[in-house]
Amino acid sequence: MIEAGVVGGSGYTGSELLRIILNHPEFELKFATSRSYSGERIGDILPSLERLTDQSFVSPSKEQLEGDLVFTAVPHTKAMEYVPYLVENCSTVVDLSADYRIPTREFEEVYGAQHSDPGRECIYGLTELNREKIAVSSFVANPGCFPTGACLSVLPLLEEDGVNRILFDSKTGISGAGAKPTESTHFPNVQEEVSPYNVTSHRHLSEMKMVVGGNNRDVYFTPHIIPSTRGILTTSHLFDVSLDEDEVFKLFKDYYDDDYFVRVKKDVPKLSSVRGSNFVDIGGFEIKEGRLVVVSAIDNLVKGAAGQAIQNANIMNNLDEKLGLDYAGLSP
Repeated sequence: MIEAGVVGGSGYTGSELLRIILNHPEFELKFATSRSYSGERIGDILPSLERLTDQSFVSPSKEQLEGDLVFTAVPHTKAMEYVPYLVENCSTVVDLSADYRIPTREFEEVYGAQHSDPGRECIYGLTELNREKIAVSSFVANPGCFPTGACLSVLPLLEEDGVNRILFDSKTGISGAGAKPTESTHFPNVQEEVSPYNVTSHRHLSEMKMVVGGNNRDVYFTPHIIPSTRGILTTSHLFDVSLDEDEVFKLFKDYYDDDYFVRVKKDVPKLSSVRGSNFVDIGGFEIKEGRLVVVSAIDNLVKGAAGQAIQNANIMNNLDEKLGLDYAGLSP
């Protein structure tokens, strides 16, 4: 068994990691840290995990953080406090924060914070893009939730001539904002609303540009909060596409033929089909006057965070990438 630890186990992403680890056939939970709940039973703080473990949360002191595999599920600027120690003392590390996804200089500009561990080498963990590199890496930076759904919806088209503009329009559930309540996530302010935010300057845009913005391609992104707990539905607009709909569909089917967790279909995807799962559904291909529309659906906490992190950890440890993740979404 591979001993796995989670730094930051009581938030939404951390608790999702624990849920998957505790049901994983090859992983054994060694520790889970929490500043707020150190010493308290995991099952008392996260009732959904009762009976699955009798362990308690521990403080995030470095001497506690040893294992074969460690996930860091803490806010940006916090992971860099732990990563230097972890990569020296653990076999494999997967960071779910934003600290290592983009180059240091760009991180400091986008997140407005100085990086205390600049220039550290890692692999960007968009699994379907970098699987071979992930397999030989000991440190992976897990992608953000928005870039995961958005980038997977356009990767097969990046080699097509003339695709010079991409616009991503995403609708996300409230859990993407984290477990700490805020005015913008308060129920009366979210219910029956669709709320755009950071309409031209969301932090994940820099990540999207890094992945799909090559060859001087323009990339735009606007997210919206919807009154749903989980899920991200992204409508991607690609301009100046010369293929027809059948050609695009075949291109996507062929491109993702060996990617178990990517389901390509002609129908428009539904969030209910992927909720709670590691699948990404891509479909709804329509073209008019050179504008191609593609729609993707993911669970932001699973494929957009914890599930993809487990998928990457499986690959890093020479396991079947489906282990612990091969289950259907919660539909309806």
